[in-house]
Amino acid sequence: MIIVTGAAGFIGSALVGELLRQGWQDIVAVDDFSRADKEPNLAGKTLSAKVDRKDFFTWLDANEKLVQFIFHLGARTDTTEFNTAIFDELNLHYSQRMWEACVKYGIPLVYASSAATYGDGELGYSDQDDTLPYQLKPLNPYGDSKNDFDKWALAQAEKPYFWAGLKFFNVYGPNEYHKGRMASVVFHAFNQITATGGMKLFRSHRPDYKDGEQLRDFPAHPQRPLQPGQWPGAHLPGPGAGHLRGDGQGGAHLLRGHTGRHPGQVPVLHRGRHAEATGHRLHHTVHGPGGWRSRLREQLPQR
Repeated sequence: MIIVTGAAGFIGSALVGELLRQGWQDIVAVDDFSRADKEPNLAGKTLSAKVDRKDFFTWLDANEKLVQFIFHLGARTDTTEFNTAIFDELNLHYSQRMWEACVKYGIPLVYASSAATYGDGELGYSDQDDTLPYQLKPLNPYGDSKNDFDKWALAQAEKPYFWAGLKFFNVYGPNEYHKGRMASVVFHAFNQITATGGMKLFRSHRPDYKDGEQLRDFPAHPQRPLQPGQWPGAHLPGPGAGHLRGDGQGGAHLLRGHTGRHPGQVPVLHRGRHAEATGHRLHHTVHGPGGWRSRLREQLPQR
């Protein structure tokens, strides 16, 4: 079973769709499902369950033995919102609870950070140095909340046995129709061009950038996520036909990942619904295409 939070949103619904296209059959969507304008994002997608974000941790306590992986993409993403209490609740404290649950239950975690943490970019966009998040100066409360969690995660003594944070740059594609003013520049430009035959460009304030030009975003790269043995945090599906890569070429930077075992050894997920828990160790015996059987997390530590 794979959990996707923020599943009714833009990137979350794209991830759910790609997982289903690859044959992953047991997906639980977590979100605030009260918004009717986001319902089309999950229409036609077969889910094992839909869990309201407020009920998720109670649900997880009862079902943790079935969970193989959590993609935590849910967040408040409005960069023009200045009520820091909202960001503290949804982006910081909720993510901290998710982290602690993954530590408690031995569940690998990939979470969404943001390129908004880099501020104006004066310190660059590399996360090889764990001290960089402490130097960054985001330009809005949204970026602050994401950077606050990154710093908190790096400082934790107890970590999920595998974890990674992805810093998304500007992404665009299907299922962002509900985002209003927070939709991508490409989305708004498309609507302008359709309506008027042209589009307005941002005026540059730097001589080395032409009006409307930037060097931060990259085209999507066709790389399938979650292939056995791959680094799951570095490969996430993006919108449309393309995907996001953690090297920045597809719109996401990998902040940090640890297996808690051996470098490069990552969880291998298998398709199927059959799972059994034995004692205090979690074993998933699953049936996938062709009738093959595999076991996940062979040597999880005792809880």
